[in-house]
Amino acid sequence: MLEIKNISKSYVTGTFTQKALDNFSLKFRREEFVSILGQSGSGKTTLLNIIGGLDKYDEGDLIINDKSTKSFKEKDWDAYRNNCIGFIFFCLYRHPCRGIFQNYNLITHISILENIEMGMTLSGVGSKEKREKALEALRKVGLEEHAHKKPNQLSGGQMQRVAIARALATDPDIILADEPTGALDSKTSQQIMKLIKEISKDKLVIMVTHNRQLAEEYSTRIVELKDGKLISDSNPIKKVEKDAETFSIRKTAMSFLTALKLSFNNIKTKKGRTALTAFASSIGIIGIALILSLSNGFKIEIDNFEKDSLSEAPIIISQQSMKLDEETILKMQDQHQSAEKYPDSKKVYVLDDVMESMTHTNVITKEYIDYIKKIDKKTVSGISYQKSTCLNIINQSKDGYNLVNNTIMGMSTWTLLPSKMNNKDSGVVENNYDILAGKIDESEPGLILQLDSRNQIYSSTLKQLGLSGEEVSFDDILNKELKVIPNDIYYNQHGEYFIPNTDYESLYNNEKSITIKVQAIIRGKKEKEVLTSTTGIAYTNALVDLVIKNNKDSAIVKAQQDKDYNILTKEPFDETSFTNTKETVLGYLGAESVPVAVYIYPNSFESKDSITTYLDKYNDGKEEKDEIRYVDMASMISALSGNIMDAITIVLIAFSSISLVVSSIMIGIITYISVLERTKEIGILRALGARKKDIKRVFNAETFIIGIFSGILGIAIARILIVPTNIIIENASQLSNVAKLNPIHAIILITVSVTLTILGGLIPASMASKKNPVEALRTE
Repeated sequence: MLEIKNISKSYVTGTFTQKALDNFSLKFRREEFVSILGQSGSGKTTLLNIIGGLDKYDEGDLIINDKSTKSFKEKDWDAYRNNCIGFIFFCLYRHPCRGIFQNYNLITHISILENIEMGMTLSGVGSKEKREKALEALRKVGLEEHAHKKPNQLSGGQMQRVAIARALATDPDIILADEPTGALDSKTSQQIMKLIKEISKDKLVIMVTHNRQLAEEYSTRIVELKDGKLISDSNPIKKVEKDAETFSIRKTAMSFLTALKLSFNNIKTKKGRTALTAFASSIGIIGIALILSLSNGFKIEIDNFEKDSLSEAPIIISQQSMKLDEETILKMQDQHQSAEKYPDSKKVYVLDDVMESMTHTNVITKEYIDYIKKIDKKTVSGISYQKSTCLNIINQSKDGYNLVNNTIMGMSTWTLLPSKMNNKDSGVVENNYDILAGKIDESEPGLILQLDSRNQIYSSTLKQLGLSGEEVSFDDILNKELKVIPNDIYYNQHGEYFIPNTDYESLYNNEKSITIKVQAIIRGKKEKEVLTSTTGIAYTNALVDLVIKNNKDSAIVKAQQDKDYNILTKEPFDETSFTNTKETVLGYLGAESVPVAVYIYPNSFESKDSITTYLDKYNDGKEEKDEIRYVDMASMISALSGNIMDAITIVLIAFSSISLVVSSIMIGIITYISVLERTKEIGILRALGARKKDIKRVFNAETFIIGIFSGILGIAIARILIVPTNIIIENASQLSNVAKLNPIHAIILITVSVTLTILGGLIPASMASKKNPVEALRTE
């Protein structure tokens, strides 16, 4: 069954080489009790190590059932120790040169039962079967009632019995024992030897001992060594003897759950150190959690503020659109920042005109306006179709008569009131403004005066209405009359050209002039201050329609339609100009024309996305020059505020992350200390068949537990600190309950904590897995 064939083994210390086994050969029967005797240094323990697969031979071969072990890999030796070998680690401390199985080699932080189950755990035995076998082994050694005690709660003899039970539990083919009665009294020694004798009836038992009397009394065979060579064998195997049965080797594997349990039990023995380690590791998590809480809270406040104040900020489609995306802005910065300041060079360096690439010309056509009119009305609270039509309004003031709103080809200081999509829903004005006086009627030509939050307005704006003074009553404003002058009385023809009439008094009093008034005085709602903070004069769409109706067939419009030059300025048209094309001039004079700009007001922050999606769809398949681009005011403001918050958050997190790096290094140190403290446990696990990666898994499990604990502790402390943080913020800014930790952020931070602690412990875990099991078992 087992044959040692011409094995040699040497140990090298510096320049000194000690030969432990010298061309040693020996065969064993499947069932016998072999005692190995010899003086210290004779090679007994080395022989036991090689048989047990703990130590590797230099030359020769270890043959198992006629199978050579020369080609065995690490995993094969692990499986061999687990399935075929049962170690009885009995002896008390001796000189390191005398042996490796010291003390009782039980894992102190787990129970007796769990110690016995460990070998079966590594071989993948089910929990129920494992428990039954472990209890049966304890019954055999008379310790069943002590199953749930820890090793340090037993006497020396009891711990030796536990070691025997552990060796028996996996039902190995070979039992190896080194000095099983080392420091026991004679009565306990006899009990132990009788138990081992009983085991040898159906197993191969190999015992190393100095006690010849015990060997002669209980062994069936005595083998003596001297200087690494066989000098006597009381019952050598004859060549004709052959074992009828064979044994097989199953692979071992430790589950991560088992590794977690081992590590958790070890951690429980060092509660104080573990708690301090976890707290130190959690400091970075606490800092980042607080930063994310504040960032998240302020973003929520900003989002709510933007939804309240910017929900109806218009989407603007004009003849020229500015592209203000991140890529363009970065390009502008790069152009300026990459160049040297104040160079000594006598050269001029030319920049790319980035502004030119930012500007896009929109060709707004009737087709596009028709496309906009098909937009989902449920998503829109109002639309303004801004035209270049000049209103030609004259006021009467104490200083005389004045022409106002005489736009330069559509560039007006007045704004067109957005039209409601339907009469059932509230419009832009109702949603964003308080009507202080009067009543808005979109179907009637009229003006609307917008005040700021303090009821203030610029004197120049009031002057356009023909009013002045430091204070003006609402009644004076609402009763003030202005006159819209039709083209046919405003323009006088002189040959092929037309000249405006400057006799404003006669125009004002002409019966063909149209009288209009200020319909209402409005002020932006308090919660909409960002959107409605400007002041000025707005006019209804009905006023524009009235002007176009009166002017579209006027003499000047008809004359301009037949001419290829501007009949007002006497200049030829310039198609590259926005203000001096034939279409623009006709629109200015009051002919039917395509709007020069469109303002679309979403009815909510959410509906804005569906509107922009609809507008983007129009550009599908079109060349860049034919695309119609828009400016989304709300998105620009939101992106700006969001980018600022993100930048601040990133910088603060970067500073806090330094503590995470430090804690990772600290975890590595703590894990390394744990490796040193658990070196003997590493040796025990390797002797029981644990693979290198199983050992690594044990320490990774330990860092995993610390990482989980550290992350949860950090989140818990951060949650507690959020309370005083919110109190401080509320006292400083009147904002309540700002800091809010997003649960997703909490989960991510716990994951980061676990990841960093595992990374910090990888090197020590790898060092632990590479420890020589023989040297590990020698550690005290």
